[in-house]
Amino acid sequence: MREPELLAVIPCLNEECHLERIVRNIIGNVSLPPFLLVIADGGSSDQTPLIARKLAAEFPNVRYLHNPKRLQSAAVNLAAATYGGKARWILRLDAHADYPDDYGRTLVNEQKSTGAAAVVVAMNTVGETGFQRAAAAAQNSLLGNGGAAHRRVTGAGKWVDHGHHALICLDAFRAVGGYDENFSHNEDAELDIRLQRAGYKIWLTGKTALTYYPRAKPHLLFRQYFNFGQGRARTLVKHRIIPRLRQILPLAVAPALLLAPVALISWIAAVPLALWMSVCLGYGLVLAIRARRAEIALAGPAAMLMHLGWSSGFMSGFFWALRRTA
Repeated sequence: MREPELLAVIPCLNEECHLERIVRNIIGNVSLPPFLLVIADGGSSDQTPLIARKLAAEFPNVRYLHNPKRLQSAAVNLAAATYGGKARWILRLDAHADYPDDYGRTLVNEQKSTGAAAVVVAMNTVGETGFQRAAAAAQNSLLGNGGAAHRRVTGAGKWVDHGHHALICLDAFRAVGGYDENFSHNEDAELDIRLQRAGYKIWLTGKTALTYYPRAKPHLLFRQYFNFGQGRARTLVKHRIIPRLRQILPLAVAPALLLAPVALISWIAAVPLALWMSVCLGYGLVLAIRARRAEIALAGPAAMLMHLGWSSGFMSGFFWALRRTA
């Protein structure tokens, strides 16, 4: 095949329920420029490797790649090193997402017109089951995303510090050393910091977006946000950055929960926890009324799992990072 200009990478682990759908979605939608799609599997124990090999046999521009380090950061780095060749761009894809027509072409055109080193995208989260729809409503709301730029893009787009990773110029990616493979989560935000410090710019496009499917079970949602919190803490410690207000507020959740038993001595100790729970549950009810769907009321408990996971994960990651740097 012709030397690809675009290297698309799907890091995955145990994604037998999603992989074939996303590959066929991308094969049908990324028409230009010529591209190679790499499925970088981190040692799945389900049918993911078998599905990946089958797809690689069916499509001449699909490759299966074993990722022994298992992490997403390592998967993208390995794909770039193995198949990057003379490609100009790397396109990072998520197995838990769907992509619109001409997704790749739109991102490439945005990069060419702006000169950005990276083009990031907005995420619209949707659910297919009751709890998943509630989690999606929470993630799409201010309560769940804190007003993150890539959740509320309007117009043509804007310059940002960080966004959901989509297209990155390979020369810039290589120049800053790619993803830090010490990070299992938040490796995208950590890379964005290094890109900007090296003088590169990041463009949040308003011309395309992806559809993301959240975790469908409460414990998986909690674990995901625990990992997010850990990764964010490690990023802040590594680069000596003060967290933003939207990140500071959820940090109080885990301490408020730990403080609650003191209410046996003084009721005041229960006020922070009670206030947080009331806000979340009330917000979930408002979302359910607006959507006219009873299950959306679970957006309140879903947001609570997200906040608690992120807060406890941040505390764990922060103290772990401090010990490593001491």
